[in-house]
Amino acid sequence: MGNPVISVHVSRGGIVESKHRIHAVILSSDGRQLHSWGDMQSPVYPRSAIKALQALAFMELGGAEHFQFTDEEIAIMCASHNGEEKHTATVQAMLTKLGMHLHDFECGHHWPMRVQAGYALARAGQTPNNLHNNCSGKHAGMLALAKLMNADNRHYINIDHPVQQKIAQTMAQMCECDFEQAPWSPDGCSAPTWAIPLPNLALGFAKFADPVGLADNSKKACQKLFQAVVDNPFMVAGTERYCTDMMGVLGSRVFLKVGAEGVYIAAIPDLKLAIALKCEDGAARGAESVMTALLDLVGATDHVDSKHLVPYRQVTLKNWNGLRTGDVTCVLPELS
Repeated sequence: MGNPVISVHVSRGGIVESKHRIHAVILSSDGRQLHSWGDMQSPVYPRSAIKALQALAFMELGGAEHFQFTDEEIAIMCASHNGEEKHTATVQAMLTKLGMHLHDFECGHHWPMRVQAGYALARAGQTPNNLHNNCSGKHAGMLALAKLMNADNRHYINIDHPVQQKIAQTMAQMCECDFEQAPWSPDGCSAPTWAIPLPNLALGFAKFADPVGLADNSKKACQKLFQAVVDNPFMVAGTERYCTDMMGVLGSRVFLKVGAEGVYIAAIPDLKLAIALKCEDGAARGAESVMTALLDLVGATDHVDSKHLVPYRQVTLKNWNGLRTGDVTCVLPELS
């Protein structure tokens, strides 16, 4: 019998209406798989979940100090942000420090992820620009890396550009995976994304959480990047987002990051481990439900008053009149 997956049941009126299947692994910084569920072999696109490791390439070279980036600016390099005013102002401040402009971005633009921010733009008679792209902080970091490396910033999103080659090298070292052979595709923001198995993704973030075995510059970069993010969780996502809210609840002990299509990672320095998961159908509600359950499982939530975790452990569905219509429940297979 194969390794069972984790299931998330969505119920309505006493019956299960929908199910999400989740593959997940909990892995220590020395590479031991503490628990796993589902497929550990097939490659998965981490999408935005891997942004901290993309930013690490810049941090290892001392880029934050060189450009005098604040902790908020460091944190937003790891973000899939809502496009709220504080997010766009922070990215603009980075561009100003770099002496660059909106036209230097190659990420494209879209309406802010938070609809209220989009409404505010529309009321002001404005349309979105590249600052509102949820990956604009990552792209500001990539432009900064190009400048730091004295590389032409044009076409910095191309897979053969020095910026992307440096990023791939850093991620390959952290995840211990051959990125030259890994499947890849342009991500939603047009920068490359590589597919790797879940254990390799978890290993990269376990080492990020516990970098004692890394070179001194990498160790310091991991620690500075982690602290900047957990101290400024709003920059990573924003209002009413699981990443931001849960990091606020956990009190800077855990770095959480979502990726598109149901991917999530958690890096937990106190426990020297990381969690990586993928919801088969790409549903965020399935991924978030399981992440909460796994944070409970490893003890990352032990210090938190249970009342603060109730909204994440017992997810209730309501209709437009506020009436309860169902529940989202994680069904964790019994551990052997």
